[in-house]
Amino acid sequence: MAKTTADLLVERLIDWGVDTIFGLPGDGVNGIFEALRTRQDEIRFIQVRHEEAAAFAAVGYAKYTGRLGVCLATSGPGGIHLLNGLYDAKLDGQPVLAITGHTFHDLIGTHFQQDVDLDKLFMDVSVYNERLTGPAHVNNAVDQAIRTALARRGVSHLTIPKDTQELTTSDEQRSKKNVAGHSGDIFACSYPLPPREDLERAVEILNAGGKVAILAGQGALGASQELEQLAEMLSGPIIKPLLGKAAVPDHSPYTTGGIGLLGTKPSQEALEECDTLLIVGSSFPYEEYYPEPGKARGVQIDIDPARIGLRYPVEVGLAGDSRGVLRALLPLLERKDDRSFLEQAQQGMKEWRELLEERGTSGDMPMKPQVVTYELDRLLRDDAVISSDSGTIATWAARYINIREGQMFSLSGTLATMANGFPYSIGAQIAHPDRQVVAIVGDGAFTMLMGELATCVKYKLPVKVIVFKNNTLGMIKWEQMVMEGTPEFGVELEPIDFAKFAEAFGAAGFTIEDPKDARSVLERALAHDGPAIVQAVVDPNEPPLPPKISRDQAMHFAEALAKGQPDRIKIALTATKDLVRQVI
Repeated sequence: MAKTTADLLVERLIDWGVDTIFGLPGDGVNGIFEALRTRQDEIRFIQVRHEEAAAFAAVGYAKYTGRLGVCLATSGPGGIHLLNGLYDAKLDGQPVLAITGHTFHDLIGTHFQQDVDLDKLFMDVSVYNERLTGPAHVNNAVDQAIRTALARRGVSHLTIPKDTQELTTSDEQRSKKNVAGHSGDIFACSYPLPPREDLERAVEILNAGGKVAILAGQGALGASQELEQLAEMLSGPIIKPLLGKAAVPDHSPYTTGGIGLLGTKPSQEALEECDTLLIVGSSFPYEEYYPEPGKARGVQIDIDPARIGLRYPVEVGLAGDSRGVLRALLPLLERKDDRSFLEQAQQGMKEWRELLEERGTSGDMPMKPQVVTYELDRLLRDDAVISSDSGTIATWAARYINIREGQMFSLSGTLATMANGFPYSIGAQIAHPDRQVVAIVGDGAFTMLMGELATCVKYKLPVKVIVFKNNTLGMIKWEQMVMEGTPEFGVELEPIDFAKFAEAFGAAGFTIEDPKDARSVLERALAHDGPAIVQAVVDPNEPPLPPKISRDQAMHFAEALAKGQPDRIKIALTATKDLVRQVI
């Protein structure tokens, strides 16, 4: 029996082990949907309510499995909607395959309905980008798309005109050079080790350092044991950009936690004072937090040679998988007897945690956002998969969610887009149906894609969504004030009752307003057998203070207040109170 282009496409995905596709139907992909309908026992289609969520869910699936994430959208507007999630995949280096429809092959370029040239539109976001021309083209293109996405840790895109999807093998026009069956559905991982001389040069620098700081990012995930052994040998603290939060447990005696505006004071001080920097699998973008060039010697480990020296002028680059390179380095290193640099960082962390606990147990009203993440952290299971949105919410998640061994955490690290946290969690729950999955989101981001609660209800996904409700776009508000020196504008949000919204969708809804109720409400929500939303009503005037406040930030803050910032007295009192606690 003749098979269509769409049949061959879906069968090839199955050959590659793809078991889930996130997407939304449309007439531009009806041929593909028929192929999916007839193969439901081999591959799942998860219907979302917005294509952007499909792309985000595919990214979450990829991040939390290490496998290929796949999303599907119709021609024109459907494909356009995928782009934000796909750029998230590109910037965070995640393997995702996007499949889109296209208008009829012989009407492309004639102003026909939904005639958007998606293969041109996707050129920047993709590491592989091709238009399928018929049945004979399928295996070659699908194989190359998947291999390239996995090898280059990026987005591959295939677009298929509507009528091309329906062409059958009986219509096949195979060229003489396209030998049937020549392309294989196989990907070979490449984890090379650096040359011995490069390892020895790196060891020389690390052994000579008196104050060694270790910056461990997303590329260090899976090398927890090696990182802690390294920190013990070098007597150096492990500083974690947020994508590397799960690289070592947050309660490890070797880590000072995060870095940047949402990081910790000990991490910032370690990078300021170190004389040697070892970067492991990180492209943390904020260069102002690195040591001043020339102040510290540098060694960098990265699987992508093009990333070596991207953020800091290191002397030695070691290209390879972080775990393998660390295993090669460890036997060559000398254990440092002087533990003072690490001990100073450990004392700093002890004081930092005391400060966080004080804020996390505050009984102030309106409720402080720190209280919610403080209590949530103590209730999470050891197998929890936690996703955070961007914004002030990322600050509370970064500082108060203490990742334990076995837990996973991520967010939109480099794109820093809003609205990723909830669909990430959908992808995570599909991939790990027996694990606890929690999304920590702000009310601004959640409202962008909150229709995806219907996805959770439809597929009985017990995702728990903690919505921080302060009726404002918090990060933008504080950036306007602290970075620009201007009063907030355009950031106020119309209030929504998210608990009633959840109930209307057939999920459970909970509300926390009083800090003394936070733990009990969260316990009930997490124990609920099904999807649930917790709206935590928090203080909109609680500032996400950086670990160290610069003179410029303080001056801009004062300027914003002087120019007529709404609630400036409350904001000034809250900020002053928090700053005094931090200084003391």
